[in-house]
Amino acid sequence: MKIVHWLVLGCLCAMPLAAAAQWQWVDKDGRKVFSDQAPPPDIPDKNIVRRAGVPVARHGVSPTPAAADATPSEPSAPAPSGPKPSGVDKELEEKARKAEEAEKAKQAAEAQKLAKAKADNCGRARQGKATMDSGIRVARVNAQGEREIMDDKARTAEQQRLQSVIDSDCK
Repeated sequence: MKIVHWLVLGCLCAMPLAAAAQWQWVDKDGRKVFSDQAPPPDIPDKNIVRRAGVPVARHGVSPTPAAADATPSEPSAPAPSGPKPSGVDKELEEKARKAEEAEKAKQAAEAQKLAKAKADNCGRARQGKATMDSGIRVARVNAQGEREIMDDKARTAEQQRLQSVIDSDCK
């Protein structure tokens, strides 16, 4: 049982070590931001207070020279980069093209689905309008579940509603 206690104590002591890999920077609004991920590229180097893996200066003791070199106070000139591999650019272009094609296909499928729904609504509205115009008696079920025969006022209102559906969906 003592071994379990020692293991738990050891885990508790090791937990702060996992949190040591933290970034700290001052954002454009002047607030300090703490994160386990690097700051966005629009944050200048001078606003980065702490980088992941760099020891924090405590009680007036500065970090080791190696850590001080890793966090320059002024941005240095960008390192000259060699020619970019063309394979990476081609892969990125191919992925972007495929994503664009997938988005276009998705939009086309959505438009086709919408057109089919409008066509279905148009057909139902025309059929209902023909029924209303025929003059036969039409019954509806009310809120209590009882059948009621439509009077002339309700029939006219339904004819107008169906005509507006026909006007909007049957183009």
